[in-house]
Parts: sequence; C-alpha cells; structure tokens
Amino acid sequence: MKVDNPSKHKIQQQQEEEEEEEEEEAEQMCRTIEVASVVDLSSQPAPVVTGDEVTLIPPLNFSMVDNGIFRSGFPDSANFSFLQTLRLRSIIYLCPEPYPEANTEFLKSNGIKLFQFAIEGHKEPFVNIPEDMIREALKVLLDVRNHPVLIHCKRGKHRTGCLVGCLRKLQKWCLSSVFDEYQRFAAAKARVSDQRGTRILSPALE
Repeated sequence: MKVDNPSKHKIQQQQEEEEEEEEEEAEQMCRTIEVASVVDLSSQPAPVVTGDEVTLIPPLNFSMVDNGIFRSGFPDSANFSFLQTLRLRSIIYLCPEPYPEANTEFLKSNGIKLFQFAIEGHKEPFVNIPEDMIREALKVLLDVRNHPVLIHCKRGKHRTGCLVGCLRKLQKWCLSSVFDEYQRFAAAKARVSDQRGTRILSPALE
C-alpha cells in the first residue's frame, strides 16, 4: 500500500509558493501593455507619402543590434511610419515615465506589446545599476517570441546602451568591443556607471 509522505507534500507546497513570489516580483518590475487582439498588418495604413516619395524617418540614434533586435531613442509620431516597416512585435521601454497616449495607441493599432522597466536616469557616475531589472529586461529581449523588438529609453544612449552591452556579453563579445559600441552611441557622455554595470553583470551572465 502506498503511503503519502507529509514532508514531501510540504516541500512541494513551499516550492510552489516560492515560484508564485518570483512571478509576482517579475510582474512588479515589468509593466506590460497587452495587445487586445492579433492585428492584420497588411491592413494597416501605408506610410506617409509626400509627392512621389515615401517619408520614413527613423527615431533618434536608431540602429540594428542583431537579427530582429533594434535600438533607438524615444520615437514620436514622425517615426511611426518607419516603425511600421519593422513589423515589430514588442518594445522594451527603459524609463519610469508613463508612455505617451499617442504612442500607446500606435502600439495597440499595430499589435505591438510594450514591456516597461522603470530604470531611473542619473547624471552622477557610479550610481547603482538595477541588476534585477536588467536581468528581467534581458529575459524579454532574448525571447524570440518577442522579436522583432525595439529597445529604447529617452535618447537611446545610456540605459539602452547598458542593456545592449549585457546582451553583447551573452554573445561572448570582449569588454573592449562592448564599451566601444556603447561609446559610439553615448559619444562624449559615456558614463562610468553604465560601463561598470556591464562589467559587474558580466560574471553572472557568462
């Protein structure tokens, strides 16, 4: 006759409770806007046409990071036609401020999901990098179900550069190459704190 082991059930219950707590913490770090329904992109409005030319304006600091991954500064309405050509599935937004209503409506009308990670911007060097939030953002970024994906903050420099730098470490880039790419977008304002964040996270990401 099979006898239930009370201690085994207790351990299983504790594991389930821990998993629920981890999921709740992840949800608190990442605010998402769900797409209500699947949108047929073929039925979306065509890009703005001026005379005989199509006007496609990329956001500030726009660049391709890898297949299905892009980066930029904060897109505005002038960039919407360009973003439609990327056929995005999701956007990773790295600022604490609420997403503008016009941008939210654009996401909903194009079937794009928003993942928001409220990372504060700092001018001072050596500020603490929110490692737990960066790791959660990396999980979203690495999930191919979210591709094509656009990463952006305010100007597409520091917070975006920090997340891309962590991605590069996972791709086995050497630190000098990671920092070179970071500085190309941050220009003269490259922050020691962001570079330290990439270096600090490196052992955990390898």
